[in-house]
Amino acid sequence: MIDLKAITLTISEDDQQRFIQFLEKKNRRNDTKNIQLFKLLRNDKLDSKTICQTLYKDNNKVAYHALRKRLYQSLIDFTANISLEEENSIEMQAIKYILAARSCFVNNQPKVAYAILDKAEVLAQEHALYHILNEIYNTQIQYAYLNNDIDLQKLISKFKVNQKHHQLEDKMNMVYAKVRQTLSNMNYKGEVLDFQTILDDALNEHQISISDSLSFKSLYQLMAIVSISAFVTKDYLKIEPFLIKTYSKIKQKDINDKQLYYHIQIVYMIANALFRNKKFNASLQYLEIMLTLMQRQRKKYANTFTSKYHLLLALNNNFNGAINKAITCLENSITKKHHDIESALDIHLSLAMFYIQNSDFKNAAQLFSKFYHTDKYYTEKAGIEWVIKKNLIEIILHIELEHLDLVESRMTSFKRKYSNYLKQINQERVLTYLNLVSRYYKHPEKVTSKTFEDKVEGSFTWIDAKQEDIFVMSFFSWLKSKMESKPLYETTLNLIKKALQY
Repeated sequence: MIDLKAITLTISEDDQQRFIQFLEKKNRRNDTKNIQLFKLLRNDKLDSKTICQTLYKDNNKVAYHALRKRLYQSLIDFTANISLEEENSIEMQAIKYILAARSCFVNNQPKVAYAILDKAEVLAQEHALYHILNEIYNTQIQYAYLNNDIDLQKLISKFKVNQKHHQLEDKMNMVYAKVRQTLSNMNYKGEVLDFQTILDDALNEHQISISDSLSFKSLYQLMAIVSISAFVTKDYLKIEPFLIKTYSKIKQKDINDKQLYYHIQIVYMIANALFRNKKFNASLQYLEIMLTLMQRQRKKYANTFTSKYHLLLALNNNFNGAINKAITCLENSITKKHHDIESALDIHLSLAMFYIQNSDFKNAAQLFSKFYHTDKYYTEKAGIEWVIKKNLIEIILHIELEHLDLVESRMTSFKRKYSNYLKQINQERVLTYLNLVSRYYKHPEKVTSKTFEDKVEGSFTWIDAKQEDIFVMSFFSWLKSKMESKPLYETTLNLIKKALQY
């Protein structure tokens, strides 16, 4: 069955009334229940069975599913019309210019035709519509013989330059698709792949370099590729200057609202990179820009990005010393319906981590009780890295709750499932960490000894603290808090402060 509730949630608050008016115009009878169904679907607390009973006292499931089907079609028609109005208006205007110009050529009005095509060219260039420019230049070249003032060679040169831009955008699109597929195979299917080689091969195959003149969309795709690379390598320090520098170039391109979706994505990528590099205040500044952008076009993309925005906002606040603010933010967020399952799972797991850092193990346990699906299910929905984090946090939670019988079984299960994978991706340190955790829960009295400290010190190949992944630091902070007999949250903040001093 189509998740109609999820589709209704994609409609912004401002567009709800427009959709209701759209339905009112379509309705020919007064007893049509589509508006009532739409309003009920917007209520997060109502399931399909309750909605059916509300609409049909006799629980007429046949009528209910027929009504759902009609509402679904209306939603498709409405969203398509909105897209045509808002997204394609520039392209449609340029196409109208081209058609009008061709009519003028046919009616022997070449000067008028070229004047119209000049307007179309300016419009298409402003919005990097290379496929439209292709038609404009082809038309100008085709009828150049009608106007002696036209420099044919100049027209041909412009056509060739535009052709290169168009081809480059197409190539960039193919590289982006290959990189996203590679990430999907690595993160959601657990395949062990050489990401950097695949990326380099894809760029070389299509002869793309970052010095090329790229469209707004292609620059976004390039930034996304670089961010994916950092996600795989966990080296966000390397990409931060590139992201910020590229964004400054993009801003000079006179960003318009047609590119709003990509604009929000880019700002989010920069905010995320700054967070991963422990530059929380700078990240929060970009999140303010993101929130402002989300308010544009009647909050058209607000629902799309709300989950990501609140999660990153909470993470920044948590690691910046405002844990209660972070917890409140995510507690409010989990009560709302999320059509993005991956973001919803990230929010739940992050909130569980905040609770543990705040020594609120009861609430953490309640959250974990909602993770009742298998690891395979969660790998498909949120990725293998999420599943590994979830298992490690759960082991820590069981130790804190003194469920010692469960700790051993969870550890054994984890090693059986993920040892080979972690070795293949050169992340044996996760297994090393787990062995140290095991030593602690079996002999907690020894964790404060010099012997245990030396054991920890010699167990890892330490990397620069600024480069170290903030979530890895969070796991280590838990062990360190036991070694120092200090509160976990205090230990976490101290580790981060020291990292920023190097």
